[in-house]
Amino acid sequence: MNSYDVAVIGSGPGGYVAAIRCAQLGMKTAIIEKYSTLGGTCLNVGCIPSKALLSSSHHYEEATKHFEEHGIEIPGDIKVNLEKMIARKQAVVDQTTGGIDFLMKKNKIDVYEGLGSFIDSTHIKIEGKDAGEIEAKNIIIATGSKPSNLPFISLDKERVITSTEALKLKEIPKHMIIIGGGVIGLELGQVYRRLGAEVTVIEYMDRILPTMDAGLSKELNKVFKKAKCKMMMSHKVQSVERKGDEVIVKAENKKGEIVEFKGDYCLVSVGRRPYTDGLNVEAVGVKINDRGQVEVNDHLQTSTSNIYAIGDVIKGAMLAHKAEEEGVFVAETLAGQKPHIDYNLIPGVVYTWPEVAAVGKTEEELKVDKVEYKVGQFPFRALGRARASGDIDGFVKILADKTTDEVLGVHMIGARCADLIAEAVTAMEFRASAEDISRYSHAHPTFAEAVKEAALAATDNRPLHV
Repeated sequence: MNSYDVAVIGSGPGGYVAAIRCAQLGMKTAIIEKYSTLGGTCLNVGCIPSKALLSSSHHYEEATKHFEEHGIEIPGDIKVNLEKMIARKQAVVDQTTGGIDFLMKKNKIDVYEGLGSFIDSTHIKIEGKDAGEIEAKNIIIATGSKPSNLPFISLDKERVITSTEALKLKEIPKHMIIIGGGVIGLELGQVYRRLGAEVTVIEYMDRILPTMDAGLSKELNKVFKKAKCKMMMSHKVQSVERKGDEVIVKAENKKGEIVEFKGDYCLVSVGRRPYTDGLNVEAVGVKINDRGQVEVNDHLQTSTSNIYAIGDVIKGAMLAHKAEEEGVFVAETLAGQKPHIDYNLIPGVVYTWPEVAAVGKTEEELKVDKVEYKVGQFPFRALGRARASGDIDGFVKILADKTTDEVLGVHMIGARCADLIAEAVTAMEFRASAEDISRYSHAHPTFAEAVKEAALAATDNRPLHV
Protein backbone atom coordinates (compact mmCIF):
# COMPACT_ATOMS: atom_id res chain seq x y z
CA MET A 1 0.00 0.00 0.00
CA ASN A 2 1.32 3.45 -0.96
CA SER A 3 1.49 5.98 1.88
CA TYR A 4 1.31 9.76 1.59
CA ASP A 5 1.48 12.88 3.68
CA VAL A 6 -1.57 14.24 1.85
CA ALA A 7 -4.21 12.72 -0.41
CA VAL A 8 -6.62 14.98 -2.30
CA ILE A 9 -9.97 13.61 -3.48
CA GLY A 10 -11.02 15.58 -6.56
CA SER A 11 -8.89 17.34 -9.17
CA GLY A 12 -10.79 20.56 -9.85
CA PRO A 13 -9.15 23.97 -9.31
CA GLY A 14 -9.28 23.55 -5.55
CA GLY A 15 -7.99 19.98 -5.56
CA TYR A 16 -5.16 20.23 -8.06
CA VAL A 17 -3.94 23.57 -6.64
CA ALA A 18 -3.99 22.08 -3.12
CA ALA A 19 -1.97 19.12 -4.37
CA ILE A 20 0.60 21.36 -6.09
CA ARG A 21 1.03 23.57 -3.04
CA CYS A 22 1.41 20.54 -0.76
CA ALA A 23 4.08 19.14 -3.08
CA GLN A 24 5.87 22.50 -3.20
CA LEU A 25 5.98 22.47 0.59
CA GLY A 26 7.70 19.09 0.61
CA MET A 27 4.77 16.78 1.28
CA LYS A 28 4.40 13.47 -0.53
CA THR A 29 1.09 13.96 -2.30
CA ALA A 30 -1.51 11.96 -4.19
CA ILE A 31 -4.62 13.08 -6.04
CA ILE A 32 -7.65 10.91 -6.82
CA GLU A 33 -9.98 11.69 -9.71
CA LYS A 34 -12.88 9.53 -10.83
CA TYR A 35 -12.88 10.86 -14.42
CA SER A 36 -10.21 10.19 -17.04
CA THR A 37 -9.17 13.85 -17.25
CA LEU A 38 -8.07 16.18 -14.49
CA GLY A 39 -9.45 19.66 -13.87
CA GLY A 40 -12.93 18.94 -12.55
CA THR A 41 -16.04 20.81 -13.66
CA CYS A 42 -14.19 24.08 -14.28
CA LEU A 43 -11.75 22.85 -16.89
CA ASN A 44 -13.90 20.14 -18.47
CA VAL A 45 -17.52 21.31 -18.49
CA GLY A 46 -17.55 24.72 -16.82
CA CYS A 47 -15.36 27.83 -16.78
CA ILE A 48 -12.96 27.02 -19.60
CA PRO A 49 -15.29 25.53 -22.27
CA SER A 50 -17.96 28.16 -21.64
CA LYS A 51 -15.41 30.95 -22.10
CA ALA A 52 -14.21 29.33 -25.32
CA LEU A 53 -17.76 29.38 -26.71
CA LEU A 54 -18.35 32.89 -25.42
CA SER A 55 -15.23 34.01 -27.24
CA SER A 56 -16.14 32.26 -30.50
CA SER A 57 -19.71 33.53 -30.48
CA HIS A 58 -18.47 37.04 -29.68
CA HIS A 59 -16.23 36.95 -32.75
CA TYR A 60 -19.21 35.89 -34.86
CA GLU A 61 -21.40 38.67 -33.50
CA GLU A 62 -18.67 41.24 -34.12
CA ALA A 63 -18.25 40.02 -37.70
CA THR A 64 -21.96 40.05 -38.50
CA LYS A 65 -22.98 43.22 -36.67
CA HIS A 66 -20.02 45.50 -36.09
CA PHE A 67 -17.22 44.90 -38.60
CA GLU A 68 -18.83 47.11 -41.22
CA GLU A 69 -18.87 50.18 -38.98
CA HIS A 70 -15.12 49.66 -38.48
CA GLY A 71 -14.63 49.71 -42.25
CA ILE A 72 -14.18 45.95 -42.53
CA GLU A 73 -16.17 44.49 -45.39
CA ILE A 74 -16.44 40.74 -45.80
CA PRO A 75 -17.85 39.55 -49.15
CA GLY A 76 -20.52 36.86 -49.04
CA ASP A 77 -22.50 35.46 -46.12
CA ILE A 78 -20.87 34.81 -42.77
CA LYS A 79 -21.92 31.42 -41.47
CA VAL A 80 -21.61 29.55 -38.20
CA ASN A 81 -19.99 26.13 -38.28
CA LEU A 82 -21.18 24.91 -34.88
CA GLU A 83 -19.38 21.58 -35.20
CA LYS A 84 -16.07 23.37 -35.73
CA MET A 85 -16.83 25.82 -32.91
CA ILE A 86 -17.52 22.96 -30.50
CA ALA A 87 -14.36 21.17 -31.72
CA ARG A 88 -12.27 24.27 -30.98
CA LYS A 89 -13.82 24.44 -27.53
CA GLN A 90 -12.83 20.84 -26.93
CA ALA A 91 -9.30 21.49 -28.16
CA VAL A 92 -8.98 24.31 -25.61
CA VAL A 93 -10.26 21.95 -22.90
CA ASP A 94 -7.86 19.18 -23.94
CA GLN A 95 -4.89 21.53 -23.96
CA THR A 96 -5.82 22.91 -20.55
CA THR A 97 -6.43 19.55 -18.87
CA GLY A 98 -3.23 18.28 -20.47
CA GLY A 99 -1.48 21.15 -18.73
CA ILE A 100 -2.69 19.84 -15.38
CA ASP A 101 -1.26 16.40 -16.23
CA PHE A 102 2.08 18.11 -16.83
CA LEU A 103 1.89 19.98 -13.51
CA MET A 104 1.20 16.74 -11.65
CA LYS A 105 4.28 15.12 -13.17
CA LYS A 106 6.40 18.24 -12.64
CA ASN A 107 5.51 18.29 -8.95
CA LYS A 108 5.85 14.51 -8.54
CA ILE A 109 2.21 14.08 -7.51
CA ASP A 110 0.82 10.55 -7.90
CA VAL A 111 -2.49 10.51 -9.81
CA TYR A 112 -5.07 7.77 -9.24
CA GLU A 113 -8.02 7.41 -11.61
CA GLY A 114 -11.08 6.09 -9.85
CA LEU A 115 -13.75 6.87 -7.28
CA GLY A 116 -12.22 7.57 -3.89
CA SER A 117 -14.09 6.71 -0.70
CA PHE A 118 -13.16 6.58 2.97
CA ILE A 119 -12.34 3.30 4.65
CA ASP A 120 -11.28 5.12 7.80
CA SER A 121 -9.69 8.48 8.59
CA THR A 122 -6.35 7.59 7.02
CA HIS A 123 -7.24 5.03 4.34
CA ILE A 124 -8.96 5.59 1.00
CA LYS A 125 -10.42 2.92 -1.24
CA ILE A 126 -10.17 3.57 -4.99
CA GLU A 127 -12.62 1.93 -7.39
CA GLY A 128 -11.95 2.20 -11.10
CA LYS A 129 -8.93 2.14 -13.39
CA ASP A 130 -6.39 2.41 -10.55
CA ALA A 131 -8.35 0.29 -8.09
CA GLY A 132 -6.75 -0.30 -4.74
CA GLU A 133 -6.13 1.36 -1.42
CA ILE A 134 -3.86 4.16 -0.27
CA GLU A 135 -2.94 5.59 3.11
CA ALA A 136 -2.57 9.29 3.96
CA LYS A 137 -1.84 11.23 7.15
CA ASN A 138 -4.07 14.07 5.93
CA ILE A 139 -6.92 14.05 3.41
CA ILE A 140 -8.50 16.95 1.54
CA ILE A 141 -12.04 16.60 0.19
CA ALA A 142 -12.29 18.62 -3.02
CA THR A 143 -15.14 16.86 -4.81
CA GLY A 144 -16.88 20.01 -6.03
CA SER A 145 -20.47 20.32 -7.17
CA LYS A 146 -23.00 19.16 -9.74
CA PRO A 147 -25.85 21.04 -11.47
CA SER A 148 -28.97 21.34 -9.32
CA ASN A 149 -32.43 20.51 -10.57
CA LEU A 150 -36.02 21.16 -9.56
CA PRO A 151 -37.73 18.03 -8.19
CA PHE A 152 -40.45 17.96 -10.86
CA ILE A 153 -38.12 18.34 -13.85
CA SER A 154 -36.91 15.24 -15.66
CA LEU A 155 -33.54 15.90 -17.27
CA ASP A 156 -33.30 13.79 -20.41
CA LYS A 157 -30.01 15.50 -21.36
CA GLU A 158 -31.21 15.75 -24.95
CA ARG A 159 -33.83 18.49 -24.99
CA VAL A 160 -34.11 19.19 -21.27
CA ILE A 161 -30.48 19.80 -20.45
CA THR A 162 -27.92 21.13 -17.98
CA SER A 163 -24.91 23.31 -18.74
CA THR A 164 -22.86 20.18 -19.45
CA GLU A 165 -25.01 19.27 -22.46
CA ALA A 166 -25.37 22.91 -23.55
CA LEU A 167 -21.61 22.98 -24.16
CA LYS A 168 -21.77 20.26 -26.83
CA LEU A 169 -25.01 20.72 -28.77
CA LYS A 170 -25.00 19.47 -32.34
CA GLU A 171 -27.34 22.19 -33.59
CA ILE A 172 -28.17 25.79 -32.83
CA PRO A 173 -31.51 25.82 -30.98
CA LYS A 174 -34.43 27.57 -32.61
CA HIS A 175 -35.71 28.64 -29.18
CA MET A 176 -33.77 27.96 -26.00
CA ILE A 177 -35.75 28.38 -22.78
CA ILE A 178 -33.47 29.00 -19.82
CA ILE A 179 -34.72 28.35 -16.31
CA GLY A 180 -32.64 30.53 -14.02
CA GLY A 181 -31.22 34.02 -14.50
CA GLY A 182 -27.91 33.39 -12.80
CA VAL A 183 -24.36 33.36 -14.13
CA ILE A 184 -24.43 30.05 -16.02
CA GLY A 185 -27.80 30.59 -17.69
CA LEU A 186 -26.95 34.11 -18.81
CA GLU A 187 -23.54 33.17 -20.22
CA LEU A 188 -24.85 30.22 -22.22
CA GLY A 189 -27.96 32.17 -23.20
CA GLN A 190 -25.78 34.86 -24.70
CA VAL A 191 -23.73 32.28 -26.61
CA TYR A 192 -26.77 30.84 -28.37
CA ARG A 193 -28.52 34.18 -28.85
CA ARG A 194 -25.47 35.43 -30.71
CA LEU A 195 -25.57 32.35 -32.91
CA GLY A 196 -29.20 32.99 -33.86
CA ALA A 197 -31.34 31.19 -31.30
CA GLU A 198 -34.38 32.81 -29.78
CA VAL A 199 -33.74 32.95 -26.03
CA THR A 200 -36.19 33.22 -23.13
CA VAL A 201 -34.88 33.53 -19.57
CA ILE A 202 -37.30 32.56 -16.78
CA GLU A 203 -36.26 33.75 -13.33
CA TYR A 204 -38.05 33.17 -10.02
CA MET A 205 -36.70 36.34 -8.41
CA ASP A 206 -37.60 39.86 -9.53
CA ARG A 207 -34.26 40.38 -11.28
CA ILE A 208 -31.40 38.51 -12.89
CA LEU A 209 -28.19 38.04 -10.90
CA PRO A 210 -30.18 38.40 -7.67
CA THR A 211 -27.12 38.09 -5.40
CA MET A 212 -25.23 40.92 -7.10
CA ASP A 213 -25.70 44.69 -6.85
CA ALA A 214 -29.13 45.68 -8.19
CA GLY A 215 -27.59 48.27 -10.51
CA LEU A 216 -25.58 45.59 -12.29
CA SER A 217 -28.68 43.42 -12.69
CA LYS A 218 -30.64 46.30 -14.19
CA GLU A 219 -27.89 47.22 -16.66
CA LEU A 220 -27.30 43.65 -17.85
CA ASN A 221 -31.05 43.12 -18.19
CA LYS A 222 -31.12 46.10 -20.58
CA VAL A 223 -28.30 44.54 -22.61
CA PHE A 224 -30.19 41.25 -22.94
CA LYS A 225 -33.42 43.00 -23.88
CA LYS A 226 -31.54 45.02 -26.49
CA ALA A 227 -30.39 41.69 -27.94
CA LYS A 228 -34.08 40.70 -28.13
CA CYS A 229 -33.92 38.09 -25.38
CA LYS A 230 -37.20 37.63 -23.51
CA MET A 231 -36.56 38.26 -19.82
CA MET A 232 -39.37 36.85 -17.66
CA MET A 233 -38.78 37.87 -14.05
CA SER A 234 -40.89 36.85 -11.03
CA HIS A 235 -41.98 33.64 -12.77
CA LYS A 236 -42.21 30.38 -10.81
CA VAL A 237 -41.78 27.35 -13.05
CA GLN A 238 -44.54 24.79 -12.50
CA SER A 239 -43.75 22.11 -15.06
CA VAL A 240 -41.41 21.13 -17.89
CA GLU A 241 -42.72 18.63 -20.42
CA ARG A 242 -41.11 17.24 -23.55
CA LYS A 243 -43.20 16.25 -26.54
CA GLY A 244 -40.99 14.94 -29.32
CA ASP A 245 -38.61 17.75 -30.24
CA GLU A 246 -40.63 20.36 -28.38
CA VAL A 247 -40.29 21.38 -24.74
CA ILE A 248 -43.22 23.07 -22.98
CA VAL A 249 -42.53 25.09 -19.84
CA LYS A 250 -45.37 26.39 -17.69
CA ALA A 251 -44.73 29.09 -15.10
CA GLU A 252 -46.78 31.19 -12.73
CA ASN A 253 -46.27 34.95 -13.04
CA LYS A 254 -46.58 37.46 -10.20
CA LYS A 255 -50.29 37.91 -10.97
CA GLY A 256 -50.87 34.23 -10.33
CA GLU A 257 -51.48 33.48 -14.00
CA ILE A 258 -50.04 30.39 -15.69
CA VAL A 259 -47.89 31.31 -18.70
CA GLU A 260 -46.74 28.77 -21.27
CA PHE A 261 -43.44 28.80 -23.19
CA LYS A 262 -42.55 26.49 -26.07
CA GLY A 263 -39.05 25.81 -27.35
CA ASP A 264 -36.88 23.06 -28.77
CA TYR A 265 -34.39 23.12 -25.86
CA CYS A 266 -34.74 23.89 -22.17
CA LEU A 267 -31.60 24.66 -20.19
CA VAL A 268 -32.13 24.08 -16.47
CA SER A 269 -29.74 26.45 -14.73
CA VAL A 270 -30.89 26.75 -11.13
CA GLY A 271 -27.54 26.60 -9.40
CA ARG A 272 -25.29 23.80 -8.25
CA ARG A 273 -25.22 21.42 -5.29
CA PRO A 274 -22.26 20.09 -3.28
CA TYR A 275 -21.17 16.66 -4.49
CA THR A 276 -20.29 14.09 -1.85
CA ASP A 277 -21.88 11.01 -3.45
CA GLY A 278 -19.90 7.84 -2.88
CA LEU A 279 -17.40 9.38 -0.44
CA ASN A 280 -18.64 7.28 2.49
CA VAL A 281 -18.08 10.17 4.91
CA GLU A 282 -20.17 8.31 7.48
CA ALA A 283 -17.24 5.96 8.01
CA VAL A 284 -15.07 8.78 9.35
CA GLY A 285 -17.64 10.94 11.13
CA VAL A 286 -17.43 13.88 8.74
CA LYS A 287 -20.56 15.97 9.18
CA ILE A 288 -22.78 17.08 6.28
CA ASN A 289 -25.26 19.92 6.90
CA ASP A 290 -28.84 20.13 5.63
CA ARG A 291 -27.65 21.87 2.44
CA GLY A 292 -25.41 18.95 1.58
CA GLN A 293 -22.22 20.86 2.44
CA VAL A 294 -19.31 19.39 4.37
CA GLU A 295 -19.06 21.25 7.67
CA VAL A 296 -15.67 22.81 8.41
CA ASN A 297 -14.17 25.15 11.00
CA ASP A 298 -12.13 28.31 10.37
CA HIS A 299 -9.13 26.14 9.47
CA LEU A 300 -11.25 24.23 6.90
CA GLN A 301 -11.01 21.12 9.09
CA THR A 302 -13.95 18.77 9.21
CA SER A 303 -15.16 17.17 12.42
CA THR A 304 -12.35 14.65 11.88
CA SER A 305 -9.19 16.68 12.51
CA ASN A 306 -6.93 15.25 9.78
CA ILE A 307 -9.62 15.58 7.08
CA TYR A 308 -10.15 18.95 5.41
CA ALA A 309 -12.63 20.16 2.79
CA ILE A 310 -12.45 22.99 0.25
CA GLY A 311 -14.29 24.54 -2.70
CA ASP A 312 -17.86 23.98 -3.79
CA VAL A 313 -18.36 21.16 -1.32
CA ILE A 314 -18.27 23.60 1.64
CA LYS A 315 -20.08 26.84 2.42
CA GLY A 316 -19.51 30.01 0.43
CA ALA A 317 -19.59 31.10 -3.20
CA MET A 318 -19.06 28.32 -5.73
CA LEU A 319 -16.11 29.92 -7.51
CA ALA A 320 -12.99 28.27 -8.91
CA HIS A 321 -10.70 30.95 -7.51
CA LYS A 322 -12.28 30.64 -4.05
CA ALA A 323 -11.51 26.91 -4.17
CA GLU A 324 -7.92 27.64 -5.23
CA GLU A 325 -7.39 30.02 -2.32
CA GLU A 326 -8.76 27.38 0.05
CA GLY A 327 -6.51 24.72 -1.45
CA VAL A 328 -3.44 26.86 -0.79
CA PHE A 329 -4.79 27.72 2.67
CA VAL A 330 -5.04 24.06 3.71
CA ALA A 331 -1.64 23.16 2.26
CA GLU A 332 0.07 26.01 4.11
CA THR A 333 -1.82 25.19 7.32
CA LEU A 334 -0.54 21.62 7.11
CA ALA A 335 2.98 23.01 6.68
CA GLY A 336 2.65 24.95 9.94
CA GLN A 337 2.19 28.34 8.30
CA LYS A 338 -0.57 30.84 9.17
CA PRO A 339 -2.38 31.64 5.91
CA HIS A 340 -5.40 33.91 5.66
CA ILE A 341 -8.45 34.25 3.39
CA ASP A 342 -10.71 37.30 3.40
CA TYR A 343 -13.94 35.93 1.93
CA ASN A 344 -15.33 39.44 1.56
CA LEU A 345 -12.60 40.14 -1.00
CA ILE A 346 -13.14 37.22 -3.33
CA PRO A 347 -14.49 38.75 -6.56
CA GLY A 348 -17.42 37.43 -8.56
CA VAL A 349 -17.51 37.66 -12.35
CA VAL A 350 -20.10 37.08 -15.08
CA TYR A 351 -18.45 36.57 -18.48
CA THR A 352 -21.22 37.94 -20.65
CA TRP A 353 -20.44 40.95 -22.82
CA PRO A 354 -20.37 43.42 -21.28
CA GLU A 355 -18.69 41.60 -18.44
CA VAL A 356 -19.97 41.96 -14.89
CA ALA A 357 -17.70 41.93 -11.84
CA ALA A 358 -17.95 42.79 -8.18
CA VAL A 359 -16.10 42.59 -4.88
CA GLY A 360 -17.05 43.55 -1.34
CA LYS A 361 -20.41 44.76 -0.08
CA THR A 362 -23.42 45.67 -2.22
CA GLU A 363 -25.61 48.68 -1.48
CA GLU A 364 -28.33 46.30 -0.32
CA GLU A 365 -25.97 44.68 2.21
CA LEU A 366 -24.72 48.03 3.53
CA LYS A 367 -28.30 49.19 4.06
CA VAL A 368 -29.14 46.02 5.99
CA ASP A 369 -26.00 46.50 8.12
CA LYS A 370 -26.92 50.19 8.62
CA VAL A 371 -23.54 51.36 7.36
CA GLU A 372 -23.46 54.95 6.14
CA TYR A 373 -21.83 55.04 2.72
CA LYS A 374 -21.30 57.23 -0.32
CA VAL A 375 -21.45 56.28 -3.98
CA GLY A 376 -19.21 57.19 -6.89
CA GLN A 377 -20.29 56.02 -10.33
CA PHE A 378 -18.82 56.57 -13.79
CA PRO A 379 -20.24 55.44 -17.16
CA PHE A 380 -18.09 53.67 -19.74
CA ARG A 381 -19.79 55.81 -22.36
CA ALA A 382 -17.70 58.75 -21.16
CA LEU A 383 -14.37 56.95 -21.73
CA GLY A 384 -12.34 57.64 -24.85
CA ARG A 385 -11.09 54.03 -24.93
CA ALA A 386 -14.66 52.70 -24.76
CA ARG A 387 -15.82 54.95 -27.59
CA ALA A 388 -12.79 53.96 -29.68
CA SER A 389 -13.66 50.28 -29.44
CA GLY A 390 -17.43 50.72 -29.44
CA ASP A 391 -17.86 49.17 -26.00
CA ILE A 392 -19.84 51.92 -24.31
CA ASP A 393 -22.32 49.93 -22.20
CA GLY A 394 -21.88 49.84 -18.45
CA PHE A 395 -20.36 51.68 -15.51
CA VAL A 396 -18.09 51.39 -12.48
CA LYS A 397 -19.58 52.01 -9.03
CA ILE A 398 -17.51 52.47 -5.90
CA LEU A 399 -19.06 52.35 -2.43
CA ALA A 400 -17.03 53.99 0.32
CA ASP A 401 -17.55 54.54 4.02
CA LYS A 402 -19.12 57.97 4.50
CA THR A 403 -16.83 58.83 7.41
CA THR A 404 -13.50 57.13 6.70
CA ASP A 405 -13.67 56.96 2.86
CA GLU A 406 -12.53 53.30 2.99
CA VAL A 407 -13.70 51.39 -0.08
CA LEU A 408 -16.38 48.87 0.96
CA GLY A 409 -17.48 47.53 -2.40
CA VAL A 410 -16.80 47.90 -6.12
CA HIS A 411 -19.36 46.90 -8.74
CA MET A 412 -18.78 47.15 -12.46
CA ILE A 413 -20.31 46.17 -15.77
CA GLY A 414 -18.52 46.85 -19.01
CA ALA A 415 -15.67 45.81 -21.27
CA ARG A 416 -12.81 43.95 -19.54
CA CYS A 417 -14.41 44.18 -16.09
CA ALA A 418 -13.33 40.59 -15.37
CA ASP A 419 -9.77 41.91 -15.40
CA LEU A 420 -10.46 45.38 -13.99
CA ILE A 421 -11.92 43.97 -10.78
CA ALA A 422 -8.43 42.86 -9.71
CA GLU A 423 -7.53 46.53 -9.19
CA ALA A 424 -10.43 46.87 -6.77
CA VAL A 425 -9.46 43.69 -4.91
CA THR A 426 -5.87 44.91 -4.57
CA ALA A 427 -6.96 48.29 -3.28
CA MET A 428 -9.39 46.78 -0.78
CA GLU A 429 -6.80 44.24 0.45
CA PHE A 430 -4.69 47.24 1.49
CA ARG A 431 -7.79 48.99 2.89
CA ALA A 432 -7.52 51.83 0.41
CA SER A 433 -9.77 54.86 0.49
CA ALA A 434 -11.60 56.09 -2.57
CA GLU A 435 -9.20 59.04 -2.54
CA ASP A 436 -6.22 56.66 -2.67
CA ILE A 437 -7.53 55.14 -5.90
CA SER A 438 -8.34 58.55 -7.34
CA ARG A 439 -4.79 59.81 -6.78
CA TYR A 440 -2.71 57.15 -8.51
CA SER A 441 -2.11 57.36 -12.24
CA HIS A 442 -4.11 55.32 -14.71
CA ALA A 443 -2.87 55.04 -18.29
CA HIS A 444 -4.85 56.88 -20.94
CA PRO A 445 -6.78 55.76 -22.87
CA THR A 446 -7.82 52.63 -20.97
CA PHE A 447 -10.95 51.06 -19.53
CA ALA A 448 -9.25 51.24 -16.12
CA GLU A 449 -9.73 55.00 -16.11
CA ALA A 450 -13.37 54.32 -15.24
CA VAL A 451 -12.19 53.03 -11.85
CA LYS A 452 -10.23 56.22 -11.18
CA GLU A 453 -13.17 58.39 -12.27
CA ALA A 454 -15.60 56.45 -10.05
CA ALA A 455 -13.18 56.94 -7.16
CA LEU A 456 -13.07 60.68 -7.88
CA ALA A 457 -16.87 60.70 -7.87
CA ALA A 458 -16.93 58.88 -4.52
CA THR A 459 -14.23 61.06 -2.94
CA ASP A 460 -15.85 64.48 -3.31
CA ASN A 461 -18.05 64.18 -6.39
CA ARG A 462 -15.47 65.48 -8.82
CA PRO A 463 -15.12 63.09 -11.79
CA LEU A 464 -13.17 64.78 -14.56
CA HIS A 465 -14.92 63.48 -17.66
CA VAL A 466 -18.66 63.72 -16.95
